[in-house]
Amino acid sequence: MHISNLQLVNYRNFARATVKFEKGVNTIIGENGSGKTNLFRAIRLLLDDNMLRMAHRLDERDFHRGIGEWRGHWIIISLEFTDVSQDETIQSLFLHGAGNIAAATVDRATYNLIFRPKAAIRQRLGELAVGDHAALEALRNEMSLTDYETIFTGKSSANFCDPDVYRSLVGDFDAVTFPTELTSPEIGGIVPGMFSISQEIGFTFVQALRDVVAEFQNNRTNPLLTLLKGKSGEIDPAAFAPITNLVSNLNSAIEGLEDVSAIRADIRDTITDAAGETYSPKSLSIRSDLSDEADRLFQSLKLFVGESEAGYEGGIHELSLGGANLIYLTLKLLEFKYQRVKQTFANFLVIEEPEAHIHTHIQKTLFDRLNYDDTQIIYSTHSTHISEVSNVENINILGREGGVCEVFQPAAGLDPGQIGSIQRYLDAVRSNLLFAKSVLLVEGDAEEILVPILIKQVFGLSLDELGISLINIRSTGFENVGVLFHDLRIRKNCAIITDLDQAFIDLMPHPFDSDAEIKAKKKALGSQTSGASRFSRLNAFCQGNAWLTAHFAQHTFEVDFILAGNSAAVVSVLNDIYNDAGTIAQAKADLESGDIARYGARVLTMAKHVGKGWFAIILGKAITPDVHLPNYLLSALFSAHRPISVETLASIFDHRLKWQLNSGPDCHSQVDAMREHVGRFRRGEIDFDAVRAEMLKAFPGDGVNTILATL
Repeated sequence: MHISNLQLVNYRNFARATVKFEKGVNTIIGENGSGKTNLFRAIRLLLDDNMLRMAHRLDERDFHRGIGEWRGHWIIISLEFTDVSQDETIQSLFLHGAGNIAAATVDRATYNLIFRPKAAIRQRLGELAVGDHAALEALRNEMSLTDYETIFTGKSSANFCDPDVYRSLVGDFDAVTFPTELTSPEIGGIVPGMFSISQEIGFTFVQALRDVVAEFQNNRTNPLLTLLKGKSGEIDPAAFAPITNLVSNLNSAIEGLEDVSAIRADIRDTITDAAGETYSPKSLSIRSDLSDEADRLFQSLKLFVGESEAGYEGGIHELSLGGANLIYLTLKLLEFKYQRVKQTFANFLVIEEPEAHIHTHIQKTLFDRLNYDDTQIIYSTHSTHISEVSNVENINILGREGGVCEVFQPAAGLDPGQIGSIQRYLDAVRSNLLFAKSVLLVEGDAEEILVPILIKQVFGLSLDELGISLINIRSTGFENVGVLFHDLRIRKNCAIITDLDQAFIDLMPHPFDSDAEIKAKKKALGSQTSGASRFSRLNAFCQGNAWLTAHFAQHTFEVDFILAGNSAAVVSVLNDIYNDAGTIAQAKADLESGDIARYGARVLTMAKHVGKGWFAIILGKAITPDVHLPNYLLSALFSAHRPISVETLASIFDHRLKWQLNSGPDCHSQVDAMREHVGRFRRGEIDFDAVRAEMLKAFPGDGVNTILATL
């Protein structure tokens, strides 16, 4: 039996979300604050028998903030199981509890936690007149948490995440219409406590590793003590008797030492002399507190590990962070193994961010090897190394938009061939697209190296600060990865950046063309034809998809960089490309000629001379805030990163003003005046159009003004 579906409605930062799981190992990916911990807590509320019963008593902080007034709303956490065992005992559990009965036996079951108003409140809501907002507000003002109840149900048939279904079960607060039926059969029957699923399965939760040393020092959370206690219950008292005798004899021997007895007597005499018999303790002993009881004796045991130095074993506090975390995780896995042996069916292992302080190779090995039979494993992770070896069909991505968290399944609706292509692309580098707020896909090394530098220099913000991952496809096969960004899969913006490869030389054959010219024209024509085909193919691929756009350099990245007005930057690196003075002079003349046939041929020759990637590295050193971004890059950036926040725009203005001050010290008054406008923009006193107009007026020659005029 395994979890196939989790639905969350109005729970913490989930308004309504569906998480799909598969057999075996599942991965949850998400940025900080995207809801990974809340998702795991929701599962634990239903399946973790170690959670305090009071945890099931939710409060107003557990309601999703987006619903506004929480009073009257429900919180619903619903698990669906598939491949339910046909064992008679298990079938009995689900027939009485959580099964969806379509035949004599059950292979699918639901188990729900519902936090809802009590029957008396639901009845009063159902009696409200349609549209009577005043009466609804008055009733809600009377309500408190004491008017709520937590119930567990099974055999439900409702799709709780469907807004229409929710309104039919709970009510429509905008229209003030509520069901008169107190409990709809769609939510299933109430599961009696005696049939609690959490008592019938194996469930182990390994929390995120924050302070391992503290966990070992706490008797409640010490994983070693948990293991020892579990084993101590199985120890035969007769087998433990010799140890009890040894401990008792040891304690007596210590207490009977001559020095110990003498010090005890001296303490007793000194207290009596100081306070008198009336106020002195009635008895006083000096003895070992080593208990002869198995449970208390185990509390005194500590784990010692030899990590690096041969022949030396140190305490947990002496280990490296990674070493201590690995030991902690190992003990929790052993705890799971012990528990798994005792269970008759269904084992679940939930691990929160196992990668903390653990070396890359250990992360990948750990994930690869944790694959127990008859066990469903669910990870959450920030690690691209773990996501690299994750099966894309078993990944859920959590995304955050404002205060709402969404869940994406990247393989939803794809055929096996498409899934296989994506799996091959998601190596450790490219898999970071799964963690990004938005994505830029580029075709080569030049864009991968230079686009981040250009963005940082021109805007003062890195792609990381903007939450953008730049992925080098290293080909023009963008569809293999672009297919991920879709309403059915990852609902995040993705911009494709590629070249049209339009020729910048005359392609007409001439009778006096040399062999080299004929070859060059033929190659340019082939590239242009491929570029036109790529243009049509990608535009058709993106059509109707709100998450995906394609952006094209008219020629190539290097040529369009000069075409945008950046010949000076390329000229400045000539000495790093060529050694011959004559070649350098000729190259400079070509680059500054203004003739695209000349500077286009020259910049491509330079890139070929040292290699495109190395040329990009060299050119990167010459990029300053006064370069001009080609329009297609600008379009791609702000198609991926949208909407643009006020703070982002204000940061761009600040960066440009700082550049103006550094490049022109005589413009203090203009900069000070513009900073006042930017401050007013930040405070919402003027809009973007107003501050942009002032920037254009103050610094008409600033290259970023062309950009600002297009936003």
